[in-house]
Amino acid sequence: MRTIIGILLVATLAWFGYWFIGSSALETATKTWLQDRQEQGWVADYSQLGVNGFPNRFDTTVVDFNLADPKYGWAWAVPEFQVSTLSYTPNQFTAVWHDTQIISTPYKKYNVSSEDMRASIVFVPNTTLALDRFRVFIKDLNIATSADEQSSFASADLSTRQSESIAFAHDIALNAKGFVPSKSLKSIIDPQSILPASFETVTLQTTATFDAPWDRIAVEDVKPNLTNLSIASFDAKWGEVQIQAAGDVSVDLDGYPTGKLSIRAKNWREMIQLAIASGAIDTDMGQSLETGLGLIAMLSGNSNTIDVPLSFSHRIMSLGPIPIGAAPRLKRY
Repeated sequence: MRTIIGILLVATLAWFGYWFIGSSALETATKTWLQDRQEQGWVADYSQLGVNGFPNRFDTTVVDFNLADPKYGWAWAVPEFQVSTLSYTPNQFTAVWHDTQIISTPYKKYNVSSEDMRASIVFVPNTTLALDRFRVFIKDLNIATSADEQSSFASADLSTRQSESIAFAHDIALNAKGFVPSKSLKSIIDPQSILPASFETVTLQTTATFDAPWDRIAVEDVKPNLTNLSIASFDAKWGEVQIQAAGDVSVDLDGYPTGKLSIRAKNWREMIQLAIASGAIDTDMGQSLETGLGLIAMLSGNSNTIDVPLSFSHRIMSLGPIPIGAAPRLKRY
């Protein structure tokens, strides 16, 4: 009996020592990383930083956290942010966001609120900590730039996982419900209020390939560039309008897409009216599209639905045989 008690006591003390050493090392490493960012010109401020969770977890909590990368113009401020990991799986984490945060981009500052926002993150267990897989769930998300500029999601579920067959590629899935665009965005894409106030659903299954891994180096220094986007399925429903897409697009060294997406659009004429009303295309282009796509729809046997390729070639976008404008340039660093 004494032997058993002694073994248990030694094991308990050993585990306590392991947790204490591990938590101290994690806290030191986190503070050192933030200090390194400051020395490189970042903003990396906080009022408190500590590790708790004994005996089975390492819960790292940062209070009044401000992180900004002036080189790329991105910043993030949150009252409290927590990252947790089980003490025996140090490369797997759970992140929990505060219900309010501020995200600044080179273009705008966004006030973000949510009822629930949490993520699971798994890194490759090496020194560069390449992202292996990630999943974030958000409930009642609200994004605002002012009182009149608010967009929201009822729910959103986004996940990504390293591809098993393609280097530097991630399989990405998105399922979002109840997207309500802001007044200004709604006035751009639907100025005549042809459609309801909210999208019903948006789903996406795609594989995105980059020219480098998403790892610690990507966060600290050079961001990977998108080189290929393979869309297995995209489906968005907004009132009576529904659009589906699939296909492959590659990105050249200058940042321009090349490739083709197969588009299926239900009640496509409403889409053309939206594009004309928003100024995305002029009236003459709209009439040409309606005439050309109407012929394609008649040949398919369903005048309300079209199946047509969206092509990117020589920096021009074409819908079916009709050029519709310059292809977007995807910025490369």
